[in-house]
Amino acid sequence: MPSVSEREPRTLAPPERRVALVRSVERVGAYVLFTAVDPSGPAPRPGQFYMLATAERWGGGADERPYLPRAFSYARARPGSDGLELDFLLEAVGPATERLAALEPGEGLALVGPLGVGFRPPAADAHPVLVGGGIGVAPLLCLEEEMPRPPILLLGFRTAAHAEAAGLFADAAALATDDGSVGRIALVTDLLRERLSADPNAAVFACGPPAMLEAVRSLCADYEVPAQLALESGMACGFGACFGCVVPTNAGYIRLCLEGPVLDAHELTDEWIQGATH
Repeated sequence: MPSVSEREPRTLAPPERRVALVRSVERVGAYVLFTAVDPSGPAPRPGQFYMLATAERWGGGADERPYLPRAFSYARARPGSDGLELDFLLEAVGPATERLAALEPGEGLALVGPLGVGFRPPAADAHPVLVGGGIGVAPLLCLEEEMPRPPILLLGFRTAAHAEAAGLFADAAALATDDGSVGRIALVTDLLRERLSADPNAAVFACGPPAMLEAVRSLCADYEVPAQLALESGMACGFGACFGCVVPTNAGYIRLCLEGPVLDAHELTDEWIQGATH
């Protein structure tokens, strides 16, 4: 009989927008890591995401323009005395993420989730390899905690400041940076190629920008190893109404917020990256 996770490969979100209280905020190099307490939501699964917005700050900039919620994979989740403690890792790259990054302890974070389909466990005899690029390392943090054996970590960043996020992992990671300020001056997919050539039993789990994920998909196809990819896409709703996150697959177009964001690499067509929104 199929397991519960195989019958329903996600934790279903409550049909409501909740307010979580921000408990702590800290800088991690170029990123911000904040913890919020969700008083009533269920525990998510690695690879699932939340739609986040500030609960108390309305508008932004001189024109007080409102912003749509933003989709963020959670980095860690743990039960607390007053609710579920959720960690999120973000980089302030625009008005909406700047507002989220400016949250302070005691303020409210409006959220909907957990949403989407997350990662599935590797086969019993597989050697898990986690591949992350930039802010895409976030969902690999909770995935590392649930792996049946310590995984191989391959992480790529732009600079040493961004690479400080590698310190959040329990295990040591092989690092690549664009400028060579930490680890090797290389692409993280260069590290992956070397690993796959030495380990035919690898099972890859990856998250990062579309170009990186396409390179991971191509490499895993060449070496005939399984790969699960957590794709990025712009989302306005997170529950399938806006059709803003569709990508082409071998079975037709799908909405990443419902059938993803985690997909098997072999499901994607060569054209999927052309539809990537960022």
